[in-house]
Amino acid sequence: MTPKTAGPPDGGWGWVVAASAFAVNGLSYGVLRSLGLALPDLAEHFDRSAQDTAWVSALALAVQQAASPVGSALSTRWGARPVVMVGGALTSLGFIFSAFAQSLLHLYLGLGLLAGSGWALAFAPTLGTLSRYFSRRRVLAVGLALTGNGASSLLLAPALQLLLDTFGWRGALLLLGAVTFHLTPCGALLRPLALPGDPSTPPRGPLAAFGLGLFKRRAFSVFALGTALIGGGYFIPYVHLAPHALDRGLGGYGAALVVAVAAVGDAGARLVCGWLADQGWVPLPRLLAVFGALTGLGLLAVGLVPAVGRDSWGGPLLAAAGAYGLSAGSYAPLVFGVLPGLVGIGGVVQATGLVMMLMSLGGLLGPPLSGFLRDETGDFTASFLVCSSFILSGSFIYMGLPRALPSCRPASPPPTPPPERGELLPVPKVVLPPGGPHSTMDTTC
Repeated sequence: MTPKTAGPPDGGWGWVVAASAFAVNGLSYGVLRSLGLALPDLAEHFDRSAQDTAWVSALALAVQQAASPVGSALSTRWGARPVVMVGGALTSLGFIFSAFAQSLLHLYLGLGLLAGSGWALAFAPTLGTLSRYFSRRRVLAVGLALTGNGASSLLLAPALQLLLDTFGWRGALLLLGAVTFHLTPCGALLRPLALPGDPSTPPRGPLAAFGLGLFKRRAFSVFALGTALIGGGYFIPYVHLAPHALDRGLGGYGAALVVAVAAVGDAGARLVCGWLADQGWVPLPRLLAVFGALTGLGLLAVGLVPAVGRDSWGGPLLAAAGAYGLSAGSYAPLVFGVLPGLVGIGGVVQATGLVMMLMSLGGLLGPPLSGFLRDETGDFTASFLVCSSFILSGSFIYMGLPRALPSCRPASPPPTPPPERGELLPVPKVVLPPGGPHSTMDTTC
């Protein structure tokens, strides 16, 4: 039995959990983002189209997200530690199996199904556990963990290109299998934590185990719809940013530099936005809508960049990729940071899995749609334009969240995060003295 603490420790072993989540994020989404560099080699080797090879990454992403509620349910029943450790082993086996693939079907099964299932068992339980360890600095901790994506992409993009040039795609996948096995020791660091409000017994029945009852809350339903739409375009650069750079006239290492620049902007923005969100100056739902819209505009800019010569260093595309990385990185920690205010700390692990599942709807359709448009038009311009419209539409839906729009009455930024009972609305009324030190007018009237 784990004794219950008075509340989230907001530090201590939580920083070890944050470091573990940093590594888990890097070994999942960081690897997925860099994997696009191998798609041209796979298309050439198997003599298939860009749309066919895009399904490799799309299936891995979709399975990882669609099966995330399974990982959350298993961790609720048996704890996050064993579930994440098993997920690391499955991911490694998926890469090793794919290194010996004789057809795209083998890659669909190895990278798509097996590795994707392993990532599903690893990511959601880790991030949900991290949210339980923090309260006042929760968004900062989540942002710190999510920088693992950018840091891993920064290192893996040029490293994977070097492995592809040196050992071919089979050797590169085999070595990635060894790298992703490090998810297992990361899971061992997830110490269980019992908090007030946790159910006394494990949930029974599929409705309770997977947290489907959360959809009865209007705020969470609005959030779910917006997140599903954004998922349709958010992950396109994970798969097709490097091929898009190649189509624009850059070489292999130039395309890797574009991915690395986006990764740097992504990583830095996650930390800065996490700190900004924890200050309470702007409500989290409003930040979520704003940075979601900026992400869509950044993706639009990437698609509109003109082609360059082979000898060019690709300045416009690097700038657009950096802008996209900054906006997408700012959006990422807010998606998970707003969850405790919508569902409560007791349901945050299940809610994390559901969010991943919702984004899988777009993750499954977005990259193949992008590959199809590329095959039809000859480049990725239409792909990025169409997918940016999904992100802008989802950001518009977010405006229906509580406190996403300015009100016409005085408001005071809360010194602590939203109430752990899980409702951002209604906000308790606070009577402020005239000219009080924290009085603000949250209004555009």
